[in-house]
Amino acid sequence: MTKFSDLDLNPKVLKAIEEAGYEEPTPIQAGAIPPALEGRDVLGIAQTGTGKTASFTLPMITMLARGRARARMPRSLVLCPTRELAAQVAENFDTYAKNVKLTKALLIGGVSFKEQDALIDKGVDVLIATPGRLLDHFERGKLLLTGVQVMVVDEADRMLDMGFIPDIERIFSLTPFTRQTLFFSATMAPEIERITNTFLQAPERIEVARQATASETIEQGVALFQPGRRDREASDKRKLLRALIEREGEGCKNAIIFCNRKVEVDTLAKSLKKSGYDSAPIHGDLDQATRTRTLEAFRDGTLRFLVASDVAARGLDIPAVSHVFNFDVPTHAEDYVHRIGRTGRAGREGKALTISAPKDEKHLVDIERLLGKEIPRVDLPEAAPAPKKPEAEADAPRAETEAPKRSRGGRSRRKKSAPAEENAPAATAQEADDASIQVAEPAGDQAPAAETASAPADKPAPKKRRSRAKKADDSGESAKVVGMGDHLPRFIALSLEERLAG
Repeated sequence: MTKFSDLDLNPKVLKAIEEAGYEEPTPIQAGAIPPALEGRDVLGIAQTGTGKTASFTLPMITMLARGRARARMPRSLVLCPTRELAAQVAENFDTYAKNVKLTKALLIGGVSFKEQDALIDKGVDVLIATPGRLLDHFERGKLLLTGVQVMVVDEADRMLDMGFIPDIERIFSLTPFTRQTLFFSATMAPEIERITNTFLQAPERIEVARQATASETIEQGVALFQPGRRDREASDKRKLLRALIEREGEGCKNAIIFCNRKVEVDTLAKSLKKSGYDSAPIHGDLDQATRTRTLEAFRDGTLRFLVASDVAARGLDIPAVSHVFNFDVPTHAEDYVHRIGRTGRAGREGKALTISAPKDEKHLVDIERLLGKEIPRVDLPEAAPAPKKPEAEADAPRAETEAPKRSRGGRSRRKKSAPAEENAPAATAQEADDASIQVAEPAGDQAPAAETASAPADKPAPKKRRSRAKKADDSGESAKVVGMGDHLPRFIALSLEERLAG
C-alpha cells in the first residue's frame, strides 16, 4: 500500500503530515500528487470527504519551497467558491507548511481591503481567494497575476454553477500561459468539459470514484411528506423535522440542516431555537464575522444544529457530523451529493435524511438517477403531523357546526330553496338562515303559509316589493307606462294668446 513517504514530497512536508496524524494517502491523493509534482495539469474527480484539499496543497508546498515571492505578484493561486472553503484551505496550508518558510494571503469578502493589501504588498507565495474579491484587488491595481506558477480551481463545478464562468475565464487570461493548472471537484458536469479542454493542457485525469457517488458509510433515507392545509404546510414540515430529530435520539449528536432558500434558513433556525433546539443559521447574507463564529461553535461542539444554505455544502471539512437533514430537496441533483457528504467523512458512519413533498418528486427522481439507486423510504414518526385527507373524505358533507361560505353574488343570486323531500337530511343552521331570507314569488296577494312559517320567530319577515302593475291595480289607474309624447306639461299645450293672457 502506498505511503506518503513514497510520493517524493519534501521531508519537511512529510514531517508535518506525520505530526498531523496521517500515515497513508487517500486514493485521490495517491493519484494526483505524483503528476502534480511532475508539473503536469491535473483533473481530479472524487466524492466529498476524500482529501482533495491535501491533493493540491501538499505538492504546491513542495514545489514552492524553493524560491521567493515578489511584491504584489503571488507565486501560486487557489480559487474557491465560498469564503468558508477558502478559509479551510488556508488552515490546511498552515498545517502542512508549518516547517517551511512560505507566506500566504487570504482574499475573501467581509474583511478589510487595507489588511489584505498590506499582505500582498509584502509578497506572498500562496494566494487563496474567492473570484469576486480577487478581481476587486486586481481592478484597484493592487495585484498582478503574471507571476503565478501554479493555479488551482477547487470545487470547479460549483464555481461554474454559481455563475463564476466569466470571472474564471478572465482570471485565467490574467495568468501566464505556462502556468500549471489543477482542477478538483466532486462532480464534473458535461457543460464544464469545454472549460477544462480550454484551460488544461493534456491533463492527468484521476477519477477514484464514479462521478457523483455518495460514500458507502452514509445511511440514506427519504421521509415522504404529505402536506395538509396550505396555510399550515410550512409549520407541519417543521414539526416533521423535529419529530425526525427526536426519533434519532442520542445518536443525533449534531447535524447540518440544509434549506434551498436563505429566508427559509433564518425561519427554520428561529423555529428550532424557539422549540428548545440549539441551532444557528449560516448563509451568504450574513457578515463574515458571524459566519466564522457560527462555524467555530459548530466545530467545537458548542452548537448542535447548523441550519445552512448550499454555501456550506461544498468542501467544508467538519469531521464529526453525525447527521445531515435535507429540509428541502435540492433542485440540482449534484448538490445532494455535496450536502450529504458533510457526514460520513474519513471512513466514519453518518446518516442523511431528506424530507420530500409531492412537488419534489421530479428532483428526487433526478437524484436517484444520478446515484444509480433508489433511496430507501423511511416511516414517518408517530409525532409527525397527520397527512392530508383523501379526496373521498374531502368531498363528504360538512359537519353541521361548519358554516358554508356565502355566495359573493348577494341575495339576488341565492337559489330558491328546493321542495323538501321525505328522506332529505335536516338542514344546517346556516342553511335555515339562508332559507329565511329567500322569498318565492307568490301566485296571488298572499304568500303560501309554508313560506311564512319558515321565517324565524325573532326575525321579522322580509318586506315584499310590489310590482308596478300591482301598484296600478291598487290605485285604480292604468298600468300603461307613460312615455315622452304621451303626457305633456299643461303650459306647452296652451296657445300663445292664452299664455300672454295668463
